[in-house]
Amino acid sequence: MNPVLLVTGGSRGIGAATARAAAARGWDVAVNYARDAAAAQAVAAEVRSLGRRAWTLQADVADDAQVRALFSALDREAGGLSGLVNSAGVVDVAARVDEMSAERVARMFAINVLGSFACAREALRRMSRRHGGAGGAIVNVSSVAATLGSPAQYVDYAASKAAVDTFTVGLAREVAAEGVRVNAVRPGIIDTEIHASGGQPDRARRLAASVPMQRPGRADEVAAAIVWLLSDEAAYTTGALLDVSGGR
Repeated sequence: MNPVLLVTGGSRGIGAATARAAAARGWDVAVNYARDAAAAQAVAAEVRSLGRRAWTLQADVADDAQVRALFSALDREAGGLSGLVNSAGVVDVAARVDEMSAERVARMFAINVLGSFACAREALRRMSRRHGGAGGAIVNVSSVAATLGSPAQYVDYAASKAAVDTFTVGLAREVAAEGVRVNAVRPGIIDTEIHASGGQPDRARRLAASVPMQRPGRADEVAAAIVWLLSDEAAYTTGALLDVSGGR
């Protein structure tokens, strides 16, 4: 039986690229999505075309009850879990902090931070040796914005990703002796659909000149790093924050 990977936010962007890359490396993949069932089903079809099992599971990771239901469905459908990629995340339109509503900031942290906590909690209950599991790996998708602050753009997003970094390091140390490794990738400017959701569909190409490598990254380049961190090749790597940013 192949190992089972759950990818949150797996219907698009880095999450979808990770699902495809993991399938190519021998993982069966559960594709979580919040709204776009058709996109998730398309990713699952690509996974199956590689000879792997795939499932599509709807849940808004900001809702704890939906997260618990997601993992219960995964138990029924897949019968096990060996890896989790916390890829679900949002940005918002560019704004200064003094222009941000409380609702905007709460939504940002609910999805990007609390969702990652909830999914990691449920994954640990299944993977940690403390709970009778066989071990596994968690990879959180952070951002180099955590180190840059994103002034006059989205300080709330940057702050949420800084929280993900701290969460990654603390959790890694907490469960290191229980057979679970926890790492994060910090993408830079990656050409995905997330920029359009923040009202700047051309952002990746527009900012390419600010990247030392003079181009935006691709989702598959980030996915390659994620799949390595999930693999046995990274068996002695935990608590790492891996920048995939073209030097930015």
